[in-house]
Amino acid sequence: MADRVASPAPPPAVQPASGQRRPISLTLNGTEIALDVPGERSLLDVLRTDLGLTGTKSGCEIGVCGACSVLVDGRVQSACLLLVGLLSGRRVETIEGLGTPADPSALQVAFVEAGGFQCGICTPGQVVAATALLREVADPSEATIRTWMAGNLCRCTGYATIIDAIRRAAGASRPADVE
Repeated sequence: MADRVASPAPPPAVQPASGQRRPISLTLNGTEIALDVPGERSLLDVLRTDLGLTGTKSGCEIGVCGACSVLVDGRVQSACLLLVGLLSGRRVETIEGLGTPADPSALQVAFVEAGGFQCGICTPGQVVAATALLREVADPSEATIRTWMAGNLCRCTGYATIIDAIRRAAGASRPADVE
């Protein structure tokens, strides 16, 4: 299930002093990147400020709302809790890596078709978490969707349209003879 506890690699034996820049290499949305930033900065801050990837939203900044959900090695994580210095060698996927306006993922299309968003603040995190769900459970039940998505809060939709969007996307990936 979606585990929102940060599980970064063990820290190196010698930690740089606070604020000291250090080289960090990771795979971001399928592309190897090298950063030179203080390791104690949050992934959320580096994504938005240094890399200009503003799709990942800042909500609560304490890891409970899901607005900053990203995938780290395929697992849903809260970017506001992850120290970028502990992500060397890891694979990070953001909403920008899941589809583009010109070529949206089936899940992004389903969110639009089902009206699975209103204000849009939670939508990227919802899509990221739902992507992880559908990668693990191809045809989830409504109960599974509700359980999996419990870490992503939405104050606008009441969740029915989000659940509908996920079910639509699951149906779109299901072979026709299974329905």
